Amino acid sequence: MLLSYVFSFRNEEQNIPELVRRVTAASEKIEDLEYELIFVNDDSSDKSLELLMELQRENPITVVNMTRRFGVTPCVLAGFAQARGDAVVYMDTDLQDPPELVPQLVEKFRAGADVVHTTRIQRQGEGKFKLWLTKQAYRVINLFSDIELPESTGDYKLLSARVVRHILELDEFDPYMRGLSVWVGYKQEFVYYVREPRFGGETKFPVFSRGPAQEFIRGLTAYSAAPLYISFFAGLITCLFAVILILYALVTKLFGVAAPGTSGVLIAIAFFNGIVLITNGVIGVYIARIYYEVKNRPRYIVKDVLRHKPLDGE
Repeated sequence: MLLSYVFSFRNEEQNIPELVRRVTAASEKIEDLEYELIFVNDDSSDKSLELLMELQRENPITVVNMTRRFGVTPCVLAGFAQARGDAVVYMDTDLQDPPELVPQLVEKFRAGADVVHTTRIQRQGEGKFKLWLTKQAYRVINLFSDIELPESTGDYKLLSARVVRHILELDEFDPYMRGLSVWVGYKQEFVYYVREPRFGGETKFPVFSRGPAQEFIRGLTAYSAAPLYISFFAGLITCLFAVILILYALVTKLFGVAAPGTSGVLIAIAFFNGIVLITNGVIGVYIARIYYEVKNRPRYIVKDVLRHKPLDGE
């Protein structure tokens, strides 16, 4: 069996040597296993590439260099396209997700699973507010989605070769990877673990940053049109509220009661404008997804692929 590891990274020089050591140690514990390590370089500016070139001399490492920074998901897909294994394991390079789980993932794969998720039962080194916010985000996505996204299940999975092939064939420009692994179906299993603190360096995805916000919106809109329907019903409710206000104004006029002051008018205007802006925003998100899809640009551009060259005698 050949197992392909896919790592998307940017500026991870503090973590790469330890990652390679631990992945190698975990892989060598699995019987009848060959493996390859595919590192997709998202335009790093530190010494990550130099470190990988040194490690490549003694390890089956392939480095895929992107022409510029494209983001995590395009890099993972670029790694999938290079993978030759019967199964693919992809994970972050910060070592929060322990490579020591790989033997359990392979065991479930050999038992017939096509997708093996890793689910966090505890997350060390992360604040309570971030954990709470993440949990609520999963709940909101599942509330509107056509698929059931497992909570506390991130980007550390094993996928069979046919699942990887199906994902690549979908050819979506901006896919939600966590959802796609569920959407494809097949037999799905879970491995539970305690997530560790980041091994080195600083997180690339602070809670109040562009990345998590985009991932939430992507997950919310990728598998359901429910937000559009909610916007429609919100518009109906505001129209009904407006009719009630008109009737109220007529009644007060007929009975000679003093009309509401300017504060009431301003509140009503602000309320209606807020509903309009929210509705337009939801529509805009879906239009933006259509816009990127119809342009039909490639999801990424690979500058070069540097493959492992065995030393003499290997």
